Amino acid sequence: MSNAELLLRQCREMAVDAKLASRELVEVSGEQVDLWLSAAAEQLIDRSDEILVANSLDTAGQQEFGLTDAQVDRLRLDQARIESIAAGLRNVAALPSPIGQVFGSTVRPNGLLINKVRVPLGVVFFVYESRPNVTADAAAICVKSGNAVILRGGKEAAQTSSAIVKILGEVGKDFGIPEKAVQRVTTIDRMAVDHFLSFGDLVDLAIPRGGAGLIQRVAENATMPVIKHFSGNCHVYVDQHANQEMALAIIENSKFHRLGVCNAAESLLVHQSVAKSMLPKLALRFKELGGEIRGDKEVCKMIDWAVPAEETDWETEFLDAVISVAVVPDLQNAIGHINEFGSGHTDAIVSDSVQAIQSFTKQVDSAAVMVNCSTRFNDGGEFGLGAEIGISTDKFHARGPCGLEELTTYKYVCVGQGHIR
Repeated sequence: MSNAELLLRQCREMAVDAKLASRELVEVSGEQVDLWLSAAAEQLIDRSDEILVANSLDTAGQQEFGLTDAQVDRLRLDQARIESIAAGLRNVAALPSPIGQVFGSTVRPNGLLINKVRVPLGVVFFVYESRPNVTADAAAICVKSGNAVILRGGKEAAQTSSAIVKILGEVGKDFGIPEKAVQRVTTIDRMAVDHFLSFGDLVDLAIPRGGAGLIQRVAENATMPVIKHFSGNCHVYVDQHANQEMALAIIENSKFHRLGVCNAAESLLVHQSVAKSMLPKLALRFKELGGEIRGDKEVCKMIDWAVPAEETDWETEFLDAVISVAVVPDLQNAIGHINEFGSGHTDAIVSDSVQAIQSFTKQVDSAAVMVNCSTRFNDGGEFGLGAEIGISTDKFHARGPCGLEELTTYKYVCVGQGHIR
């Protein structure tokens, strides 16, 4: 058997095991899952030394992979971040299980009872890059929603993800969680991804979380539905009726809270009537923070150190201390700019005008529209979902942060008393 044939066989065996585990999960109670998550959270903290040693091996290889500082920041763990991962597991445990929820019920004139019941999707194939905390989040959300998951994390975080999955699996044995409910693909062979994407008979959903190249590849090759977002080109629009100090705080948080994340602001639009008073203050803050401004002609006139923006800058997800800035003549121009160059992820307006806010929220075609708050709030935890497996810019089957409900579907359960047609 050739190496290629062996890899295909190994991948298919994992998918078969995941399908069987998903059927076993149907019989695992919500209480068992919650106890597992709570116990796993404690073990992640108690065994943080193991995780930090594994993480140090990953971060030591950063030069080999050519990671940027922002990417290394996403990869690096410390005690506080491990405690945050554990808190995420507890948050998921505290949420009500969606499985078995009846969210539609009708009694027909003939007495037949028709219930619409939430059920798991089955098997999720999750491909992601460089975020070890996502390993725990994905496992928690998938199993809590009754799904088995196959994790294919980036090689940059291989050691850290392996340590986390090992702990989750060992704790799971004590609470009846099927051994193959959470599996990690260990090979770095890129063909493994293509193999899993071809298993439409075994895998029910693929979720890519990473760069545009990865997402495009998954979308083009998947034989099952895909939940995805191609980029997070998020905007902040400062309206003529904005509180400028509020606007400055929101822009700073949206851009600099964390640079390498999909809900960070990448573009700023400022109404022309407030540009002269607003932009010098913005320039001062950005200079102090080491940020780069790529501006249009009006911006470059007001900020002498701004870099003239190229056409591609308006649609670029920088994931760095860089932001594109334009002066716009009115609200409609801002909305048009966002709908043309944005990625449908997260866009914000800062304004005290009810009319402007209503127009913006109705017309901006994004998964999340923020009013007088940071783009960084488009997050599963911040939305009360406990955690998320990704933020979708699709419109089917899920949009925005994908939590428990987004990883379910439904079935109709019809109850009669000997009814025949």
